[in-house]
Amino acid sequence: MITETGSDINRAASLLQQGQLVAIPTETVYGLAGNALRDDAVLSIYRAKERPHFNPLIIHLPSWEAVAPYVAGVPEAAHALARAFMPGPLTLLLPRTPLVPDLVTAGSPKVAVRVPGHPLTHRLLQALDFPLAAPSANRFGYVSPVTAAHVAEGLGGRIPYILDGGPCEVGVESTIVDFEGDAVIIRRTGKISAAQIESVCGRPVLMQTSADDHPVAPGMLKSHYATTTPLVVGSLAVLNRRYGHLNRLLIGWGSREELLAQAGADYNDGAPDVLTLSPSRSIDEVARRLFAAMRDADAAGYEVILAQRFPDAGIGQAVNDRLQRAQHAPEEPGSPEAGEVK
Repeated sequence: MITETGSDINRAASLLQQGQLVAIPTETVYGLAGNALRDDAVLSIYRAKERPHFNPLIIHLPSWEAVAPYVAGVPEAAHALARAFMPGPLTLLLPRTPLVPDLVTAGSPKVAVRVPGHPLTHRLLQALDFPLAAPSANRFGYVSPVTAAHVAEGLGGRIPYILDGGPCEVGVESTIVDFEGDAVIIRRTGKISAAQIESVCGRPVLMQTSADDHPVAPGMLKSHYATTTPLVVGSLAVLNRRYGHLNRLLIGWGSREELLAQAGADYNDGAPDVLTLSPSRSIDEVARRLFAAMRDADAAGYEVILAQRFPDAGIGQAVNDRLQRAQHAPEEPGSPEAGEVK
């Protein structure tokens, strides 16, 4: 199969109406979209991504009003969050109606619904009379794509079309919020923070973002978003001492000099390479550049990537979550395990 890339919404809509798959841009990451109401299209998503069927999908719609046929018993807190943050990087986990196939929800009685904020995909959704099931447009477990080129690298030859909407603005997946009785639960961290959700709902939220198997929402598996190159997260000073004998890359924020100083590295020929995600220490810039940086580092031939832990405020919590799930230390006989994340 030849994979084309372009910005033709009519071409994308036609393929989706035929039950084929199209990669679509969102403000968070690129998604791999198919008709959420057709089992054959949903199965094609799982096959193209090599994604296990127990991991549920998110359905995308053009407006909050368009969600109504697919959900039932929507709590007032969900309506309030939708009014505050949709369209935008928010997904709500709600009781589903029989219109939603079991394959989409992995058998769960709830469905994840989202109204993406990207203008190109918004126009595409308006042109369709069905919702789109769309996980991230990459092979399962690898780093999510934030450009059309990233999609082509992973899924080229597996899908017919990539709708190119430019680089994603947010850079990490949407926040997923669940509801159980009066409880509001974050199942996946993202751009919309716990503090923002609490402000709208008027109550504290619970954090339940992990599942060893059969997750109730995407992004909950312990190991995910991973590079092929070993990646370790924590104190750069501790990590640089432990892995100083390897060809390594330091990832963090601030200047190169600041990162080398934090790592306790000198400036001679043995100094590690450094990639700063935001010289000005903007956590939004860190999030926007994170996945592209992880992909670039993976392709550069390093033996290990050493990543700084960022402040947990705002989207920093989501950045740390993605790094933590990507973490896997180099396999060295007799070597100590990676240090505790600090």
